[in-house]
Amino acid sequence: MGAAMIEYPGNVPVWVNTGNCKACDICVSVCPSGVLGMKYDSTSTLGAMISVNNPESCIGCNECELSCPDFAIYVADKNQFKFAKLTDDAKERQAAIVANNYMALDQKGVK
Repeated sequence: MGAAMIEYPGNVPVWVNTGNCKACDICVSVCPSGVLGMKYDSTSTLGAMISVNNPESCIGCNECELSCPDFAIYVADKNQFKFAKLTDDAKERQAAIVANNYMALDQKGVK
């Protein structure tokens, strides 16, 4: 049985159904522009939850949505949202997030 897409909330490039997210951080690992990161969350099974931290940098590549095994993250259609262009700053932020064990940059990565 397929998961139903949650309705577009309006005026955002990417949004999450946290009820489906199991904090695998795959979406964070594939985002080229440092939009996503994990935040500590004591209510989550794995102690973390996905967080959309830099939505203004979303380029609409759909990598996060396509890679999510649990249908928990969605990207707006090109006709719903004007996406950013990929910048060097965004690429550097993504590298820093990866180096921080996929945690958002305001969170201390724990190995």
